[in-house]
Amino acid sequence: MSAPPGPVSPAVMREVLGHFVSGIVVVTATGQDGPIGFTCQSFASLSLDPPLITFAPARSSSTWPRIRDVGAFCVNVLAADHQELSAGFARSGVDKFAGVPWRPAPSGAPILDGVSAWIDCSLWNEYDGGDHTVAIGRVRDLGADPARLPLLYYRGRYGVTADPEES
Repeated sequence: MSAPPGPVSPAVMREVLGHFVSGIVVVTATGQDGPIGFTCQSFASLSLDPPLITFAPARSSSTWPRIRDVGAFCVNVLAADHQELSAGFARSGVDKFAGVPWRPAPSGAPILDGVSAWIDCSLWNEYDGGDHTVAIGRVRDLGADPARLPLLYYRGRYGVTADPEES
């Protein structure tokens, strides 16, 4: 008979799961006071029929509730040269769209210039995800630029070329 596993520390979980390469997206919408958005690392395709995607904003996000209220949003898959956009949309209390060119998706949500892909959605559902909310979006329209490689995140850094000895 084996002993039950002990508690998993957040630091160890972050370190181990950091071995999974992910892309980085910026989720955007057009609110009452103009464009809003936030950086999100946890994003995935969920279903082809119906067409659904999922992402997980932190419960501490002040932007996600405002996007939820709009009910429509665009997921912008950042391109390899968008590290500055990733960092900019992760900040709080600043005009994240200052100097950021964009055009409206069919829903009116911002499509950031030069993204690798964009997915225009309406909110399908939300679920409890611990310290995050699991949001499900129904895809309404989408597009991609195959010439734009995505921005990747691996072991706490952009890209996959990080030396494991430096971490």
